[in-house]
Amino acid sequence: MAGLVCLASLILGAAGTGAHEGHDHGEADKSPVVSSAYPRVAARSELYEIVGIVKGGQLSIYLDDAITNEPVTDAILQVTIGESAAIEATKAGNGLYTVAIADRKPTGSVEVIFAVSAQKGDDLLVDSLTVPQTASPLQKHEYGPLSFSRRVVAFAVAAAGFGLLFGYSIRSGRRIAATFSAVVSAIFVVLAATSFGESQTGANSAGPPEPPALSDAPRRLQDGSAFAAKPTQRLLDVRTAVAEPQTIRPAVNLIGRVIADPNRSSIVQSIYGGRVIPNGGAIPRIGQTVAKGDVLIQIEPHLPVADRTTILEKVGEIEQLMAVTENKLRRLRPLAERGAVPQGQVNDLESELEGLRARRDTVRNSRTGFEELRASTDGIITAAKVVPGQVIQPQDVLFQIADPMSLWVEALAYENIGLKAPEAATAITHTGDSIALSYVGTSRALRQHASVVQFAISEPPTGLNIGQPLNVMLQSGAPVSGLIFPRDAVVRSSNGENIVWLHTAAERFEPKPVRVLPVDATRVIIAAGLDGGERVVVRGTDLINQIR
Repeated sequence: MAGLVCLASLILGAAGTGAHEGHDHGEADKSPVVSSAYPRVAARSELYEIVGIVKGGQLSIYLDDAITNEPVTDAILQVTIGESAAIEATKAGNGLYTVAIADRKPTGSVEVIFAVSAQKGDDLLVDSLTVPQTASPLQKHEYGPLSFSRRVVAFAVAAAGFGLLFGYSIRSGRRIAATFSAVVSAIFVVLAATSFGESQTGANSAGPPEPPALSDAPRRLQDGSAFAAKPTQRLLDVRTAVAEPQTIRPAVNLIGRVIADPNRSSIVQSIYGGRVIPNGGAIPRIGQTVAKGDVLIQIEPHLPVADRTTILEKVGEIEQLMAVTENKLRRLRPLAERGAVPQGQVNDLESELEGLRARRDTVRNSRTGFEELRASTDGIITAAKVVPGQVIQPQDVLFQIADPMSLWVEALAYENIGLKAPEAATAITHTGDSIALSYVGTSRALRQHASVVQFAISEPPTGLNIGQPLNVMLQSGAPVSGLIFPRDAVVRSSNGENIVWLHTAAERFEPKPVRVLPVDATRVIIAAGLDGGERVVVRGTDLINQIR
């Protein structure tokens, strides 16, 4: 009995030792954290900002302006790495310079000196480049003399042995030995099944995890800031600016629309009405250029039957008088030639005949001739509401003509902006284009509980249409002190507040909430939340804001 207990203890002890030999569940199993994709060096001065990235045996250097983040393309760059001699960098275009370091690749931390000579000025930038040592691979998990498969076989053999011993003890009448053999055999069966399960699940998880792939992709960091490598900044065309506090009047936002200049536009109407007759076989179309005095269409007047009868009767009377006068002339001309009749009588009859002819033409054309409709101003036809054969009424608007280079803006002001000319006024189109406006006047009569304000557009942009809605920015009110930036510098965060992105490091951007007031169509004033001298992203802000 004592021998059986010792044998079971030895087998269980060997199995426990094999299961945990060389296996550590502590900090050693954790994968290393990758701090950056590639070794890099970054330095900044009052003139330049420089970033060097070591990749593939080459140092790629990005040289930018320290204020605007614009690539510096005209520089001569000398690079000194550690104790080696200075190397002149090769221009690769768009502010990128390269230095081959395959045969002199540094290890550890070395000092890198950049000597920049450019049109903006000469400068010297110094920083340290740290190249990490190649990490040794993690040791594979070993499990001593008993691996998973060997333990399964050992437990199974032990269970079978004690099962045979159980049968032998039953036949021999040894009850205690038989009971002990049955219990130990069951324990080994359970251990064999457990070891087999661990061998299936542990085969894939026993080895160390793969380290994360190296990448310079833009990403949002845990503190809310954004990382954007210099190559990414070049693709996004990121630009920055630094502003000093200024005092300026904020703007009032008005809703307006484009209208035609009343002095350079006109409408075409018929006085009498009638049927539309094309002039020259075609009706003028919208968008067609016309000049003042051009005949657009003709109108055939509509006459009642009674009026037509009266006109015909009057024309008949006049023609009868004309016939009588002509007969008198035929009789008196031969007599006047022989001197029997004074020549003055013949002249009087001829004058009377000419007057009768003129009266006949006037009566015939009084309401039966075509009415010609002409353009009143130069410009293009913006509206045409006629077709051939159409019967129109008097004072119907048939055509609208406007000069596309002479446009106004009409806006509604629900606030009290006064009757004086504002300091400045601009408008914003739906595409974000800015339009300079000049003040025309303010109406004293309200429309929809608002004052009507009109502005003239000195230089209308191409594609601006009459009736197009605009946002009008009118500078008025008390002066406010703050920092002035382009509108594109301000974006909205995920919680809806206005923020700007600060360029705090060469490849790092931080969001900052601000309070914004409008100035004009292209600028805003940051009244709170920002200090002077900070670098603010003014182009590519919306793209930086989308980094996740």
